[in-house]
Amino acid sequence: MSADTNGQRKSVKLTVARALKWNMVDKVSQQLLYLVTGIVLARVLPEHDFGLIGAVMVFQSFAGLFVDSGFSYALIQRKNPTQTDYSTVFWFNLTMALSLYLILFLCAPLIADCYGGDPIIIPLSRVLFLTFILNATSIVQINRRVKNMDVKIVAAANSAGVFSGAVTGIAMALTGFGVWALVAQAIVLAAVKSLVMWVFTPWRPSVEFSFKSLRSIFKVGMGVMGSATLNVIFQNIYSLIIGNRKGILSLSYYYQADKWSLMGISSLSGMLNTTFLPVMSKYQDDKKEFAAVGAKFHRLSAYLTFPAMGMLMMMAAPIFHALFDNKWDLSIVIFQMLLARGVFTILTSVYNNYIIALGKARLMFYAELLRDVVALIAIFITLPMMMISMPDDFMYGVRIFVVGQIAASFVTWIVTLFIIARQSQRPWWQYLADLLPYLVETLVAMLPMWLLMDFITNPWLLAAAQLAVGLAVYTGLNFLLRSKVQADAISFLINRSNF
Repeated sequence: MSADTNGQRKSVKLTVARALKWNMVDKVSQQLLYLVTGIVLARVLPEHDFGLIGAVMVFQSFAGLFVDSGFSYALIQRKNPTQTDYSTVFWFNLTMALSLYLILFLCAPLIADCYGGDPIIIPLSRVLFLTFILNATSIVQINRRVKNMDVKIVAAANSAGVFSGAVTGIAMALTGFGVWALVAQAIVLAAVKSLVMWVFTPWRPSVEFSFKSLRSIFKVGMGVMGSATLNVIFQNIYSLIIGNRKGILSLSYYYQADKWSLMGISSLSGMLNTTFLPVMSKYQDDKKEFAAVGAKFHRLSAYLTFPAMGMLMMMAAPIFHALFDNKWDLSIVIFQMLLARGVFTILTSVYNNYIIALGKARLMFYAELLRDVVALIAIFITLPMMMISMPDDFMYGVRIFVVGQIAASFVTWIVTLFIIARQSQRPWWQYLADLLPYLVETLVAMLPMWLLMDFITNPWLLAAAQLAVGLAVYTGLNFLLRSKVQADAISFLINRSNF
């Protein structure tokens, strides 16, 4: 290997280390704030309020998807985007946001009809949908920072937004505003985040719009959007069906399980993706280097993902009991099931970034399409069973219904694994070999965590003991086996360059 290549690698490693560190700071600070806010609101507000928000969020997710349209990801993938490219995407996003808001404002009564015609859904949705207009104003600024791997301002903007939203939501909940506290939290979060990005990012859009520029990023952008559309359908069709067929209260328990599981899943996935995509894009024209760097990222992803999801599954019951007493017990098993799904979700997301980096986002669409087909088959099979209720557990059928999510996510992971193996010219079995040691080590670490449940009854003590024992066993095993990935992860944290 030449001295130039060595130097380039070291430079990239340092940049990745700094970016990953700030992404970790960003995600951890956000989730701590979300945690505190979520605990207070979940204890103060009635279960029914969360079902109302969950109902509106289904449509919010679809609208937010069309606002960005995948073009900002295409800008990250592109090696040298111009001012015209950035400005064109900015104005396109904003135009889409305003147009969709007008459409959904008029359609609010129809949204309410999907959930039994509850009239409060109409004003809730009309106010909550303002968030994707606010978010549209800062998408390009955020993606410029991410592309340059300068994410300190992004971390600050996210934290400021979450903190401001938390203060607003808690204050309104404690003073009797009910479900509107959840709406205000979302609005303030989006507004403050956008404001910080505008104040501390010098870039401004030009008054120009180029159809040529839009067409040039259309292939990657629409590939990402197509994949994201199918992903949003997959993520939200369960909420829509549960709310429509089983009722708002059942949706409330599912929404809480989904929300808390996504805190861990989206944080880890987001931290990995915002770090990996810009780096992988640098090697899109060098298959050998792409495969080598991708393999290291893959092992790091496995090292972090398996213990995070596995340990959270073991700690689910004591965490819920410590934070909410028994108020949300019917959400616990669904929470654990969604964490199991999260393993496949995170790994698939990592693979998708490899595909985006290569500029072949259409392949993502095909994998997502297959997942949705499997999900629809599972829905068709399990839908009649969703209405099953036990005397003390009316969520029994919903858990059967959710099994389809796990099956569909597993299928998508397998298909995406074979796609990326072929594209990176690295055998699929080597990818599986990357994963196996960390899966086994996680299962071993989960065993003593499970045994502790027979000896400790206090939920706070049990959760703390499980976490300490699980981490000790997992890191200890990696130390005894001389895991290079663990050494690399520590190097990442202290900003050394031997990754």
